[in-house]
Amino acid sequence: MPPGRSACYKAALVADSLSSDLASLRIDRGPQGGGGGKRLAVVIVAIALVGCVAWLEYPRAMATIYKSEVSITDVTTLSPIQTTTQVSATGYVVPQITSKVGPHDTGRVAHMFVKEGDTVKAGQVLADLEVRDQASALAAAESKVAVARARVETAKATLAETNVKIAREAPLVEHGAESKSVLDDLAAQRASLLQQVRAAEAEVVSAQADRATLGVNLSQRTIVAPIDGVVVSKPAMPGYMATPADTNPLIELVDFKSLLAEVDVPEARLALVKIGGPVDLVLDAYPDHHYSGEVVEFGKKVDRSKATIIVKVRFVDDMAGVLPDMSVRASFLSAPLTGEALKTAPKKVVAASAVVVRGGRSVVLVVDGDVVHSAPVTLGAPIGATVEILDGPASGTRVVSAPSADIVDGSRVKEKGT
Repeated sequence: MPPGRSACYKAALVADSLSSDLASLRIDRGPQGGGGGKRLAVVIVAIALVGCVAWLEYPRAMATIYKSEVSITDVTTLSPIQTTTQVSATGYVVPQITSKVGPHDTGRVAHMFVKEGDTVKAGQVLADLEVRDQASALAAAESKVAVARARVETAKATLAETNVKIAREAPLVEHGAESKSVLDDLAAQRASLLQQVRAAEAEVVSAQADRATLGVNLSQRTIVAPIDGVVVSKPAMPGYMATPADTNPLIELVDFKSLLAEVDVPEARLALVKIGGPVDLVLDAYPDHHYSGEVVEFGKKVDRSKATIIVKVRFVDDMAGVLPDMSVRASFLSAPLTGEALKTAPKKVVAASAVVVRGGRSVVLVVDGDVVHSAPVTLGAPIGATVEILDGPASGTRVVSAPSADIVDGSRVKEKGT
């Protein structure tokens, strides 16, 4: 018999004995006073019994009236990956090689040769801008070059003619048949023509430079891919007026081979992450698919506000479905996972301290709002500080961690710190 009930039983016996003693002391007053002692004994016994019941039920009543502060944990699902996980972190898939392709000069799109999702090679023509103005300017530059060359030829011809005159007049002057002043005039004329030839040749060089510049501008109206990659944006349509300062590029390219998972690792846990270490990657878009990864680089700067550092992880072999800017969860492992481990079914576990024995069976105290109720569990093998649940509440159920004996069915509770 429980100690509390034993005490109440003894109290009832004492009360009954007391009533008998009181009854033996009564004065016989005849038929009129025969029931007074018995009534007093009944009252005493009733008071004793009510007191025992109140004393026994007081803790339960208090538990249902007042909220007890408790620690709360969850029933969770433990996968084989989690058993070898040293650090977990989240981040995004980030391309290391990208290119936002735009025009070198303002122009209207004449032709677009690619669409979103196309794979292109470096040097491949992506688009053409309208070239009528540039073509006209280039034609004018070609004409200037031709005119400058004609001037050169004219100046050279005049210079040659003057050289002939000098050659003819020189013997005459030498024999006194011609005045020396004539020869001096021809020599001065030759020097002037020589400078004219040089000036005309310089004009040719300048015109050719102008033509080359316009030729480059014209070639830049054809937009080519600077890198191998995939078109990840919707390209501009023909007729769109593109400018170098445009914030929206004509075409955005991403080299998918350069995709890495960049995740924020707490600075205090960085010592557990090693270059070349195995990583399990799970994209939010495909929560049931696991990608194998490998640590390739640490960031060069710590985020002081979050006390984290970026760790870059390379996808090993399989990159099916991976796209830039996808959210990713990374589990840095102590050892690589085998195919068999990935196929092993997850286990449902709960903190071992949350399991208590009530009424001869193992239970957990489930928190439903601010009230708890016991739920029986069938236990499996212990796993660290947890124990496997073969049968019991579903994963995600909130339960009391390390419940005290006064937390019973119907007890009202609140989580510590709330």
